[in-house]
Amino acid sequence: MKKTKIIVVVGPTASGKTALGIHLAQKFGGEVVSGDSMQIYENMDIATAKPTKEEMQGVKHHLIGFVKPENEYSVASFCLDAKKAVEEIEAKGKIPVLVGGTGLYIDSFINNITFFDNANSKAVREKLYEELNEFGVEKLYNELLSVDSEAAKKIHPNNEVRVIRALEIYRLTGETLTEQNKRSRDNESIYDPVYIGIAYKDREKLYKRINTRVDLMLEAGLLEETREFYKKYPSQTAVNAIGYKELKPFIDGEKSLDECVEHLKQSTRRYAKRQLTWFNKNEKINWVYPDLYSNSEELFNEAERLVEKFLKGE
Repeated sequence: MKKTKIIVVVGPTASGKTALGIHLAQKFGGEVVSGDSMQIYENMDIATAKPTKEEMQGVKHHLIGFVKPENEYSVASFCLDAKKAVEEIEAKGKIPVLVGGTGLYIDSFINNITFFDNANSKAVREKLYEELNEFGVEKLYNELLSVDSEAAKKIHPNNEVRVIRALEIYRLTGETLTEQNKRSRDNESIYDPVYIGIAYKDREKLYKRINTRVDLMLEAGLLEETREFYKKYPSQTAVNAIGYKELKPFIDGEKSLDECVEHLKQSTRRYAKRQLTWFNKNEKINWVYPDLYSNSEELFNEAERLVEKFLKGE
């Protein structure tokens, strides 16, 4: 089976993924596919650090701002949409450049993980939520322990969404989440990726970039965007985006702006740390570190060298 070659640019927030991905797309005649779980939503521009038209430099971007915040969107949805985008890019004779920091989305797509999807699941899910309201999450978690202890041990007992999702699969199919995951991982990937990871040897330099980015977001109107978002979508999943929930206590008059901004910076730094923990498990990633180069051109040149080597099959 001939596999689709794909350039994958990953790394923590504020590391410089966007600029590197666009540069590689320009250099190798590609188009960018966003691998960010929040940039998919429309109107959430500043909080999710969507690239502007100027930053895109004429490079076509896919999967940015195409989902309404009130709509549900999952990793399974992403894998389907990313597959369509990659096929469209390949049909033009171009190379897809997947750029993002949502490790679950990127890995699930590249590794061709299949996901449970059943039109009849709504009724079962509603029944599970009724049981949750009546008996509490502990009873449901104990049920999961009895039918799929391996999955249960990986889920926090208070994580209602994941507990319900695992039980939903079991009640509908008779197959456990663990069995499904094992079977899905047996699928051979249809992609041949080269991973370029961008991070900082000195973690404090990354954290400084994060703090600066938050300040710039606020200057660009993040507070106003947050106010408007909560007016339109007060209870949607999308409001969990870092940048909105941290500023809400100020909007509600509960905390000072300085307190909320400091919390936002802290949340973003913690998120970057979680991203690095995820990506560091992937031994296929070729890491480049901006703080080891004199300028961005040197870093871009190294990334180009890695991609050229990959495209030549070396």
